[in-house]
Amino acid sequence: MGDNIGATADDGGIKEQDRLLPIANVGRIMKQILPPNAKISREAKETMQECVSEFISFITSEASEKCKKERRKTVNGDDICWAMGTLGFDDYAGPLKRYLYRYREIEGDRANNQQEKGSQSNINTEDQKEEPPSYGSDHHHQLNHQPRSFSSNSRPY
Repeated sequence: MGDNIGATADDGGIKEQDRLLPIANVGRIMKQILPPNAKISREAKETMQECVSEFISFITSEASEKCKKERRKTVNGDDICWAMGTLGFDDYAGPLKRYLYRYREIEGDRANNQQEKGSQSNINTEDQKEEPPSYGSDHHHQLNHQPRSFSSNSRPY
């Protein structure tokens, strides 16, 4: 499997390494769900790298076709949720829709808070510049980014 991760272009003109998610990121995600002393072989990381990259391409391709039919150029989160449901991944589409809704809600709150801050104090000198918002600072609205199990017996939300 490691042989096909080189820098050669496949038949679409895209380098194999550009088609796959970075293996370090895949390994980091895999490690989050395992006990601290667990080890992951390179072969396991490469296998998962291929699988998740293919899965993302599969879902995105279906969403993209929908956008083409609707004469839209931008694939959005709703298109991804629709594609997942259409392709038979209903168990994932529902939780993803809820996550997307919560994400948009939080981002809307963040934007509103920034607008309020801006209108309350338009007197920012160089010494008083505000720090950009930190994604970890809004504890009561922050999404839980811990890995979740998607078995048929449990629901992530």
